[in-house]
Amino acid sequence: AYLRAAGYYTSNNEKTDYNFRASTDVWNESSKVAHWRKRTPGQPFFSVFNFMVTHQSQIFASDAVSRKNTARLTPDQRRDPAKVSVPPIHPDTPEFRHEWARHYENVTAMDYQVGDLLADLARDGLADDTIVFFFSDHGTGMPAIKMWAGGPSLRVPLLVRFPKKWAHLAPGQPGSTTERLVSFVDFAPTVLSLAGVRAPAHFQGTAFVGAATGPARTFIFAAKDRQSEMSETIRAVRDGRFHYIRNFRPHLPYGQFMSYNWQHASLQSWERLHLAGQLTGPPARFFAPHKPREELYDVRADPWQVRNLAADAAFAGDLVRLRSLLVNQMRASHDLGLLPEHELHRRAAGSTPYAMATDPRLNPLDALLRAADLANAMDASNLPALSALLREADAAVRWWGATGLFALGTAAAPAKPAL
Repeated sequence: AYLRAAGYYTSNNEKTDYNFRASTDVWNESSKVAHWRKRTPGQPFFSVFNFMVTHQSQIFASDAVSRKNTARLTPDQRRDPAKVSVPPIHPDTPEFRHEWARHYENVTAMDYQVGDLLADLARDGLADDTIVFFFSDHGTGMPAIKMWAGGPSLRVPLLVRFPKKWAHLAPGQPGSTTERLVSFVDFAPTVLSLAGVRAPAHFQGTAFVGAATGPARTFIFAAKDRQSEMSETIRAVRDGRFHYIRNFRPHLPYGQFMSYNWQHASLQSWERLHLAGQLTGPPARFFAPHKPREELYDVRADPWQVRNLAADAAFAGDLVRLRSLLVNQMRASHDLGLLPEHELHRRAAGSTPYAMATDPRLNPLDALLRAADLANAMDASNLPALSALLREADAAVRWWGATGLFALGTAAAPAKPAL
């Protein structure tokens, strides 16, 4: 919208999973045929293209669809399931090997499609005057990766191509890499920085290239809430070395049922092994009945995050530091995640969730944090305090009291009258 107001032609082809209703002043065109070629001759443009061949749905698509997706691959670009590397978080089953191989073939198919688009730029005489961003919107669409707040879900490919004319704007030489942390909220101010458009003061991100480049961020934050049938409350923060995760509902397993994900033959095979009691090591974690309340990982030494350091005294300082950062971020952003969904919608009725979030009467975050801390400790000694929460005036605080009692199971029997 800001680029369009500055005279750019803006097009999107075509995905719009914004999770809110976009206003009509964003795109000149958003459709399956949107393209920079529809602009006024010579007009600067901002064009987005989404390549769906690597979407999660294409991993469990039919064999016929998969053959069509990968028709351009040469024989030496095919992946032998027997030779793929299965990550330590997954059980080594034929189904996982098949789907990982298919995913890698889909990535190669996507490379062809991106090549086509870059060739279009060159044919139109625009390659030497266009900066190209290439990135995915989340980690690989395999079970226990996409949709979570762990490192493999959050670390995504990001390439930025600067033609020679604009090489002075790049942070390094062609082919070089940078260890700078980037969050998706940094994309908008970065693009405006490159276009010479002043970013609004309310933007949360920081430009990482261009004239308005800001200081490198020290941390990135992430969150997971509802997806389809799966309701969660997870928050995360990572710096250059450590990744901290706070599970606000540790009484729920990672492997909650979600009909979309259960289309994976790999996930079905994983569940069969769980039900047969045949899972051990890191793959057993996904279907465990509970999650840890806190997780801390050294992502340099443990990129797949299989060794939780939260209880390791050697890393206690990092645990406390990142825990405090996360809570402070939740307060600064007026986090709505501690409100049960029915209360969120009820309290925002006639207004907006954002306006409601910033009203401490409607979103009493400190009280909710205290109640959630009691609830997700899963400690029977908190039974009197959890029962006391049931008498609080705020319904969301009472909800956390009831949730904490539910998490305790039979140990909460004395609180049954209060419930």
